[in-house]
Amino acid sequence: MTLAYGFAKAKVTGEPSLKGSRTRQETQYHVHTDLDVGGATWDVAVNVGTDDSDDLLQYKLVFDFHHAVTGQLAAASAGRNDLTGQDALPALDFLRSDVLAETGMWRPSDIMDGSEEVEPVKSVIRLLRRARQDGLPIYVFGRFYKEGDGVHDVHMNQGSTKRFLHRPNNDSNDHNDVWQDGALLVDLGDGRWARYFAAFQNQLVPTDDLGNPVADAKPIA
Repeated sequence: MTLAYGFAKAKVTGEPSLKGSRTRQETQYHVHTDLDVGGATWDVAVNVGTDDSDDLLQYKLVFDFHHAVTGQLAAASAGRNDLTGQDALPALDFLRSDVLAETGMWRPSDIMDGSEEVEPVKSVIRLLRRARQDGLPIYVFGRFYKEGDGVHDVHMNQGSTKRFLHRPNNDSNDHNDVWQDGALLVDLGDGRWARYFAAFQNQLVPTDDLGNPVADAKPIA
């Protein structure tokens, strides 16, 4: 089944901070901050990396992002915008749309050590602080929290293996799917947009109609 997905069009109201979340084999790190989403306070968890050198994050941080989807986003209502089950922009699919065109190469994240001085942590926090200071609208794509108000899985949400495989008629796990990729965008004004994309190096592409890697899939980078 398709997980609840979409984007929040919001303003940053909190001080961004780095938090670690321990999984079975690694600690994954997210930049959290509070958002004003249509008058409600939401949390956002932006994936920025891991302490596992065998599962580094790949990212693109683009300050000259040009794509027609920005017009759709600018026209969207402030607040929660549900895109669950959609198979076209503004829902994001890094493989089935041209949203990554002209965004350059994937870059490997630093190995996370819990500090805010490594990349892309430092740059993401600086971007969110700028958005807060200048009152810039931001757009956070990902899965909506099952409990409480927030957005997480702000990274590519397909191509994972093992416990993340998408099994039909079963949404008991945080599984792969198509047209559910996460991202962070900031409207900088004067026609300029910044965009942050992320994917883990162990996510494989291309993917099938469920978002699972096909037999001869390779790492995205």
